[in-house]
Amino acid sequence: MAGSRCMIDEFAKDHLHGRLRRDRKALLWKLDGLSEYDARRPLTATGTNLLGLVKHVATVEARYFGEVFGRPSPEPLGPWQDSDGSDLWATEDETREQVIGFCRRTWGHADATIDALPLDAPGHVPWWPEASPNTNLFAILVHVLGESIRHAGHADILREGLDGRTGMRAEIEKQIDVQARAAHCAKIERAARSAAPTKAQRVSQAT
Repeated sequence: MAGSRCMIDEFAKDHLHGRLRRDRKALLWKLDGLSEYDARRPLTATGTNLLGLVKHVATVEARYFGEVFGRPSPEPLGPWQDSDGSDLWATEDETREQVIGFCRRTWGHADATIDALPLDAPGHVPWWPEASPNTNLFAILVHVLGESIRHAGHADILREGLDGRTGMRAEIEKQIDVQARAAHCAKIERAARSAAPTKAQRVSQAT
């Protein structure tokens, strides 16, 4: 019975860790081919930007797979969730190479933590005051994977808005049929306009 439990735990850890590695790679790929300006510039009303997303996700891993398990990151980190959101953007003095280097070193440290500990290894998250701060590696893997997937989705939309480039990762990117894409968008636009009530219909519905 204990052997079966161990096999299940190893499978679960390998699966979650594999998904995390895949999403890291996908997120980093979204920077490929971009100018410094496009990689850094704010693309939403709240300032969300691609290089900042990469930096933020790496910072999340540094925290959760570092101090939570008593294995603090060797990288210098600012206060958790800085009030100025400094982990969500790159200053003019931070190069893209520095941010990517930080990511790779952080991922190496996180991988070492994941490899070294069993899924039920205890951890403590001091910035979870509203929930139980006591947790384990399994819960942290699921939490960080959720964060990574969420931000990879943000990066998908931002990159598509910049130059129309889509795809989960480089090896499955498809050749874009610009005409087919435009026709598809036009079809959706027509459906949306047809579904939206006219002014006369709105007046009728209100009476």
